[in-house]
Amino acid sequence: MSDLKIAVILGSTRPGRNGKVVADWVVDRSGARTGVEYELVDLADYPLPHLDEAIPPAMGQYQGEHTKAWAAKIAEFDGYIFVTPEYNHSTSGVLKNAIDYLYGEWNNKAAAFVSYGSLGGARAIEHLRGVASELQLAHVRQQLSFSLFTDFENFSVFKPGEQHDAAATALFDQLESWARALKTVRV
Repeated sequence: MSDLKIAVILGSTRPGRNGKVVADWVVDRSGARTGVEYELVDLADYPLPHLDEAIPPAMGQYQGEHTKAWAAKIAEFDGYIFVTPEYNHSTSGVLKNAIDYLYGEWNNKAAAFVSYGSLGGARAIEHLRGVASELQLAHVRQQLSFSLFTDFENFSVFKPGEQHDAAATALFDQLESWARALKTVRV
C-alpha cells in the first residue's frame, strides 16, 4: 500500500522528443521504491490550448473542460517530478502553459526536476524553481541533468552515465520525504 503518489510530468510534446525516454528512465528507477507510487503524466495526453481561462487560476473557478480534467489529474498527487527539455535557456512552452493553468492543485506539495539539453538543461530547472516557489511547491535540492553530448548517443539514443543512478536515489529520497511532510500541512 502506498501512502504517496508522485507524478512524473513529461514536459515536451514535440515529435521525436527525447523526453519520453528520460521520463521512462525516471519511472523505471522509481519502481523499486516502497510506500510510494510513481505515475507518468504525459502532456501529450492533456492538450491544453494557450491559457484560455478568464478567471485567474488562484481563484480555482475553472471553466473549460480541459482545465477541469487537468486540475483533477494534478490534484491526485502529493508531489511531482518535472521532466523538462531546455529550449532557449528555459523550459518548454507547453510545460509552462500546463503549470500556469492551475494554482491550488500545486500548493503545499513537493517537486523535483529532471532536465536534458546541450548543457544538461540546468537553466530550464532554474526557471522552473522560481515558478514552483510562486505556486507554493517546495522544490528539493537534488536534480538530474542529462547532457545531449554525454548522455545521448547521436543526440537521440539515451545512454545515461552510471552516476545518475545515485543522483536519482537522492532525488527520490528528498522528494518523498518532503511530500510526506507536506501531506500534514494539507490535512
